[in-house]
Amino acid sequence: MRKFRIFPRPSTIAFIREASKSPSFSLMDWIHGYVYGRWTYLYIGIGKGNHPLAKIIRPMVGFFQRISYFLPTLTTGNKKTTFSDTYHGKVISVNEAKKLVTVNREIVIDDLEKVIPYTKARSIILKNPENIVVLDCPCRLSSPTPCLPVDVCLIIGEPFASFVVEHHPHRSRKITQAEALTIVEQEHKRGHVQHAFFKEAMLNRFYAICNCCGCCCGAIQAMKNGTPMLASSGYIANIDAELCEGCLACVHFCQFQAIAGERHQSVTVDTAQCLGCGVCADKCKNGAITLTRAPEKGVPLVVEKLLNSENSE
Repeated sequence: MRKFRIFPRPSTIAFIREASKSPSFSLMDWIHGYVYGRWTYLYIGIGKGNHPLAKIIRPMVGFFQRISYFLPTLTTGNKKTTFSDTYHGKVISVNEAKKLVTVNREIVIDDLEKVIPYTKARSIILKNPENIVVLDCPCRLSSPTPCLPVDVCLIIGEPFASFVVEHHPHRSRKITQAEALTIVEQEHKRGHVQHAFFKEAMLNRFYAICNCCGCCCGAIQAMKNGTPMLASSGYIANIDAELCEGCLACVHFCQFQAIAGERHQSVTVDTAQCLGCGVCADKCKNGAITLTRAPEKGVPLVVEKLLNSENSE
């Protein structure tokens, strides 16, 4: 039997203190962030439509979102805030994911407008970045037949890491940076995609690296249904027709269904669908796939450049 708590947990107090430092972070934002962090599995399950309460709660959320559209906003001027502005991910290469989980100093980089093309939740503020927690993936656990393993979501830095491990002790654990690297590498080998996630209710900033598969990931499914929840890495895949043997390994591993073709024939890439994750390039045994910069797809998240830009300020 669970004990009733009169006083909030230390991590909740730390979250409140951190939120209080941001003048634009309202009480409703804090409540939203607390609900998201405290009842993550319920939140994601309802968001994906897999929870029994989804039929009741999702229409209510949609109603309030429609009302809020007509309300004035102080943070984005005349531009209306969409769901994607408040909760989104940035596709990153496996190498950049490794660098993010091995940052050894605090970082404060605000308003990454070019890198994170959303009006909100686009800061990277890492406090105690060596504090990393791995969480059982809410998206996978809300799926009828989840991909395994489930312990693949990396919560990075404070106050997020402590909040998650205190409120989800049976589904999370503290890990070292070396263990986080191993998780990223193993998930990449499985053909899964690394996303750096940002959320308005999580203090308007980066808080996690998710290792996503198209069959379970709510963000990838949202993209397929027309909600632009993921920002491209800034690259697209290019096929060398002379080297391509049509083995279709890239078709199998592409989480965004951006590659198509027939066996023993050169495949093609739908550049509108491709988010430049690089999984296909690593799975091609002939080296027929390369990633090339696509300026129209945005600016890559490159950790060294972010650190250099911070030092130059």
